[in-house]
Amino acid sequence: MKGVILAGGKGSRLFPLTKVTNKHLLPVGNAPMIWHPAWKMKQAGIEEILIVTGTEHMGDVVRCLGSGKDFGCRFSYKVQDEAGGIAQALSLGENFAGGEEMCVILGDNLFQEELGPQVQAYAAQGGGARILLKAVPDPHRFGVAQVAGDRVIDIQEKPTEAKSDLAVTGIYFYDRDVFDIIRTIRPSRRGELEITDVNNAYLQRGKLSFGMLRGWWSDAGTFPSLARAGELATQEPMPFPDIPRED
Repeated sequence: MKGVILAGGKGSRLFPLTKVTNKHLLPVGNAPMIWHPAWKMKQAGIEEILIVTGTEHMGDVVRCLGSGKDFGCRFSYKVQDEAGGIAQALSLGENFAGGEEMCVILGDNLFQEELGPQVQAYAAQGGGARILLKAVPDPHRFGVAQVAGDRVIDIQEKPTEAKSDLAVTGIYFYDRDVFDIIRTIRPSRRGELEITDVNNAYLQRGKLSFGMLRGWWSDAGTFPSLARAGELATQEPMPFPDIPRED
């Protein structure tokens, strides 16, 4: 399985912190934000990882992560020329994926659970897609899933009135069909290709499963959520690389 970390966007909700840097380079706990999903993938045995980010701060992202040697991984990079949505950013990874299954994480998602069991559950599924859900007090900020037993029956993107409290976290598993699906969806009213439309396409095919994310989870796209993620992450022992300090 290969990994994809989506770290684009302008981070406008975190302005002026993002005036001179990429949102995903901001500190969360004792490390840059983007280190967290990279380490979660490494812990799960995913060592070939693509980072997709925008043009403005690509150099800073590369300097922060390097080749992946310090992480015991191999990092590749792809530029998203303009903000076209999560699905559009993911589409840039088609050649990198090479037909293999993928774990995709939004770069501003921080969470406690190790991914190994979810990777194994998806491998046992034999293709399709898998999303991870988390009960939250403010589901209207996210994609919201309705489930019945062990099935997802509906996903809505940031509904005004949520039908459940289950947020679709920014952690996904996809097979090679995801790229064909992305080619069929149309931009939303925001002018973006929505990942919710991709997940609903898998749902309509009967090939979407879900898992419940244990432990804490937080996005870090707003000032309150960034502060919360930092507080939670500080309490977690993370085996970040011992990168030598520059003189």
